[in-house]
Parts: sequence; structure tokens; C-alpha cells
Amino acid sequence: MAAVAAGCTAVVLAATTATASARPCPRHTDPARQVLAAEDGWGAYGTGTTGGARADAAHVYTVTTWDAFKAALAAGGDAPKIIKVKGTIDADGPGCDSFAVPGYDFDTYLKTYAPETWGRDKDLSAEPDDSPEGLRRASQARQDAFIKAYVPARTTIIGVGEDAGFKGASLQIKGVDDVIVRNLTFESPLDCFPQWDPTDTADGNWNSEYDSAVVHGSTHVWMDHDTFTDGDHPDSTLPHYYGRIYEQHDGELDIVKGADYVTASWNVFTDHDKTILIGNSDSAATAAVDRGHLKVTFHHNLFSNLVERAPRIRFGQVDSYDNHFVAGPGYGYSYGIGMESQLVAEHNAFTLPAGTGAGMILKKWKEAPVSAADNYVNGRRTDLIAVHNAEVPSEVLQAGAGWTPVLRTHVDPPRSVPALVGRGAGAGRLR
Repeated sequence: MAAVAAGCTAVVLAATTATASARPCPRHTDPARQVLAAEDGWGAYGTGTTGGARADAAHVYTVTTWDAFKAALAAGGDAPKIIKVKGTIDADGPGCDSFAVPGYDFDTYLKTYAPETWGRDKDLSAEPDDSPEGLRRASQARQDAFIKAYVPARTTIIGVGEDAGFKGASLQIKGVDDVIVRNLTFESPLDCFPQWDPTDTADGNWNSEYDSAVVHGSTHVWMDHDTFTDGDHPDSTLPHYYGRIYEQHDGELDIVKGADYVTASWNVFTDHDKTILIGNSDSAATAAVDRGHLKVTFHHNLFSNLVERAPRIRFGQVDSYDNHFVAGPGYGYSYGIGMESQLVAEHNAFTLPAGTGAGMILKKWKEAPVSAADNYVNGRRTDLIAVHNAEVPSEVLQAGAGWTPVLRTHVDPPRSVPALVGRGAGAGRLR
């Protein structure tokens, strides 16, 4: 097989097997030029993931502001590029008031669509542009244009040092190939203008936009040593209107619309509700795009104090191994088993508080088989499928995902995973 030496690790330009060994880059090598090792998850499949490792000196940028970051993304045409982020870049600097269009008033919005006035059987999709909902839409469009940043193909974005990252940004990896994102802390963006949907559940819901990062129809993506968090604005600080939480957060990482060959390694996902979505709909139109795609590997990640979706899967062929899941208040589930999903969850460690049954780790949304071997819950080996079926007999899961992962460099015993991940995962710990 042919190989390309990009940085210090060769990327094999063919489908890989589990027999070849991969060696990490030596410490003196510039992390910005490191590439995903051969065999390291689905991101290594085929051409592998090299990002901007081949960038020449003219296409290496160091940025400290949101404007400079977006300018660097747009610069250089199709040439490979490396963008080094120094410090924390604030992507929502102007604040919510700056995004509001003339005439928008939140109090008027609340008064107009209050359930006792509007009811609960009609959504707001038909509201005209000059209505409170129309003005909300226009205000949200302003925020959308400001906080979203579109990543081109063959790009590496990497934090410099231990405190690099973004507040309020939404990184869009959309319709491109070969992207690396490493050593960055993402504080979730706050949607300034969530929409009220009276028909979402019996009580209605506030629905928000903006994920910290979205892999949309893209291929060969490596997310490594990043931290995703709600930071200073956890859900517990958000107000309630109409008796529902004024939800201003969406996901931390979404992988959707036929995206493929993604590896997420050594990240921290923490203090969030709806964390990771793989495949965003059960619809026939979505199935036509997603079926046969959404191949994703998660390994050596910390999932801490999350409510759900770590991840929730539709259609995807997902390998999740050597991760540590630490449940906190409000815990709902870790793995969501959705439409035609093929999850292999092996060699993971789960830390659950007293009174939380291991049957909650898996959540069945649709009939789809699961492979779940050699997982440990609170230090004891546990058959996740058997305990789920015993504790939740109304949602019986079938064993056997129908495929065997081969793209793994090294599997650590699950008992050692909490210590390994605790020492090594997250931004600021890239060595």
C-alpha cells in the first residue's frame, strides 16, 4: 500500500486493517503538523486524515480574534492550511442586543404566543415577517451569520498552549474533506433568540440553534484533545417561560447529513444536556442521505455530567471504546439506539451515582441491535444489554451490531480507562 508521510505518522492510502501498528509522533514534533495515525478509528479509513499538515509557511496563521480567525479560514484558496489559536476567542462579543432587528421585543413575543392566548395546537411557522416570530427569525439570522465559522478542506485548527479556545462559536465543517481540530475548549454558544413551539410535546418547548461543532456532509475529520462545555452558562442558570426551560443550547458535536469517517479521541464532553447527535432525523429523506454513512469512532473520551446523547445514533456504524462516562444530576442515558444504528460499545467504564441503575446507560428509540462487550460499571464488569433488558423490559434490546471494528490502534483494559482518560483527555493536555 502507498503511504504519505505527513508530519511524523504515515497515513495509509487504502482501507486499513487492525494488524498494522501505529506509533505516536515524538514530542518534539510540531503538533500542528501531526496527522491521524493509521488505524486510528474511522477517520483513518481510505485516504486518512491529514488536515493542513502539508501547509507551506505562507498558509500557517496565528489568530487571537474572531475576525482574524474567520479571515484565516477564508484565506489561501484551496491550499492546505494550519490555523493556530492563541488564548480564548470570544465569538459572541457584541452580545444579544446587537443582533436584534429593529422592532423585536421579547416581552411582546412572550405576550403574543403565551399558551393561554395562542394555544398549543398550532406552531409559529406561518407567522409573517413583521410578526414577533418573524422579527425573532430575522434576529436569529443575524446571530447565525456572526457566530458560525466555515472550515475549508485540508485544514488543521489547533490551540496553542493550555488556554486556547472559543466562547460562543459554532464551527461548521460542512461539505469538505480532511479536517483536524485539536487542543481547543469550546464553550457552547447561547442562542439569543430560541423559538417557542407550542406543539413540541404536550407542554410545548423552546428550541435553539447552534452546536459548538457540526460535521455536516464532510469526510475524514479528527476531533482530538478538545473540551466541550456550557462553561459559565449551564442549563441551571437559564430562566423558564411558559413553564418550560428557556433552552439556549443545542448540541456540543453533531455529525449529520451523510458525514463519514470521523474519529473523536481524547476529548472531554461535560456539563451539557443534548450532547452528540449522529444522524438528525428518522425521515425517509434523511435515510436516503445517511444510510451507509455516519461511520464514527469515539475512544478515550470523558463524558461527564451529561444528561443524554453520548451519542444518540441513527443509521451510523459507530465504534465507542475506552471511554469514561461519569453520570451526574439529571442523568438520562448515555447511548441512544436509534433508527438503523449499528453501535459497538466495548471496553468502556461507567461511573454511576448511588440509585442510578446500569440499565439507564442504553436507551432504545428504535429496533436496532447493539454489541456491548467488556464494559465496567462502578468497577464491575457488566453486561449492558442484559441489565438494560432486566431493568427496562418495555425496551428490549437485541445483541449483535452485525460488524466488527478493525480500525483501532490500541485497546486499554476498561479498569484502567478512568485514570488514563482523567490524566490525558481534554484541551491543554496535548503532548
